[in-house]
Amino acid sequence: MSVTKFDDVKSMVAAMTPSYPIYCLRPHVLAETAGRFLEQFPGRVLYAVKCNPHPRVLQALYDAGIRHFDTASLPEIAQVRELFRDAGAYFMHPVKGRAVINTAYEVYGVRHFVIDHPSELAKVMDETGGEGVAIIVRLATPSAGAIYDLSTKFGARPSMAADLLKEVHKEGCQAGLAFHVGSQCLTPHAYRTALELVGEIAEAAKTDLHFLDVGGGFPASYVGVDMPPFEDYIEAIDGGLAALDLRRDCVVMCEPGRAIVADSCSLVVQVQLRKDDQIYINDGIYGSLSEMVTARIQMPVRLIRLDGDPSATTRDFTVGGPTCDSVDVLPFPFRLPDDVREGDWLEIDQIGAYGSALRTQFNGFFPDTFIEITEGAPARLAAEG
Repeated sequence: MSVTKFDDVKSMVAAMTPSYPIYCLRPHVLAETAGRFLEQFPGRVLYAVKCNPHPRVLQALYDAGIRHFDTASLPEIAQVRELFRDAGAYFMHPVKGRAVINTAYEVYGVRHFVIDHPSELAKVMDETGGEGVAIIVRLATPSAGAIYDLSTKFGARPSMAADLLKEVHKEGCQAGLAFHVGSQCLTPHAYRTALELVGEIAEAAKTDLHFLDVGGGFPASYVGVDMPPFEDYIEAIDGGLAALDLRRDCVVMCEPGRAIVADSCSLVVQVQLRKDDQIYINDGIYGSLSEMVTARIQMPVRLIRLDGDPSATTRDFTVGGPTCDSVDVLPFPFRLPDDVREGDWLEIDQIGAYGSALRTQFNGFFPDTFIEITEGAPARLAAEG
């Protein structure tokens, strides 16, 4: 895999003077965040591929020691299994097509499947026969104030979850429970609450758990976010696990995505036009910045200029994206030097989670250039020049 590398972002801008968006990936940040989970989480760490499936991201995580991947579709499974023959792909989507289940099992050797309904259990049994299969029942959890409450779409209620566990056991498969407290969860105790529910369901089902998946939801520290320390999440999970009567060989798992990759990538865009207190850039909500709208997330931003220093006086600017759609306007202003002008570059940090994963080709715009930054701190921590 050919990789273009620069020491820092300003060096990249000076060398490339890009008129198109550039993703600036920092593999050393991926190594640090993945290492934190591998060292502190009391079990198996599955990276959530949907959050950022770029091959360079997956390779950096594999190099950092990640060997298990939360996959939600056949293309994600294929990508993981074809990149890393010794890596595990876990089919964590509760709703799957029959042909997809069969291909995942027969072609790619997937043996872990999540369900949340009796009909889905029947599909998995029909397509796999159940030999060597672990079936993990996903339960719905109470709202914890996350930006995305995933239990409104997926998850069995406690009584159904207990019944499903019993059925999985009757089918002769290894049984497990899973939950997801919601994306960007700022309440560590939500994991403890969910684990208490796990205990109640396992007791009602009178079924041993071979797998227990506490899901994702671990947050990133975006602008204006008062994020609890990572250790608070681990403490809540440790406490919840200690209160459960689990098998000694029960495999505890988590599915971090955002917390691992958010800080690993920034985006460099160029100002194409200024109109008084409004600027237009070459990426927007149909490209890398959709989470500014859907999740109301603010990312740090700074101006880069090669010919002279920008003004020390700043002001807020409304930011329009490149498409002809009038909706393509960011919901938050960028605070920038008051002399920002056409041709300046902006570095938008913390774009690693869902930024490139959610981009579209609407209106013909599709950012797709990746480079690596080998040194230097992200934009929110240091100005590189």
